[in-house]
Amino acid sequence: MTWRERYRKEQAWGILSSVDIRGCKTERITDERVVRDFASALCKVIDMKAYGDPLVVHFGTGEVEGFSLVQLIETSLISGHFANESNRAFIDIFSCRYYEPEAAARFCLEYFQGEQYGLNVQLRK
Repeated sequence: MTWRERYRKEQAWGILSSVDIRGCKTERITDERVVRDFASALCKVIDMKAYGDPLVVHFGTGEVEGFSLVQLIETSLISGHFANESNRAFIDIFSCRYYEPEAAARFCLEYFQGEQYGLNVQLRK
């Protein structure tokens, strides 16, 4: 059964996808403009409308240092944290309107030029 079929069958209120990407290109996750532009690009891929500008902040030390991103969308939000030291990205996409989680995860992998991704999907009820 596809995620769309499950979403309809279970009468889900929303869908949450958590995408963990390993082996990101350092120059992709450490460039504020690239991280900021990601929010807009992902909104297009999943057919969502951004609500305002993304918040992008660089903070932390050691293995947790990197940019964090929050982008409100009209149907909920996108968030992410990018770990400089390990070249990993952790992205969460939550919406009360359906989108294809696999397509979103593949886009995230390609955008940050990662080597592999893990995807966890949860239907919210």
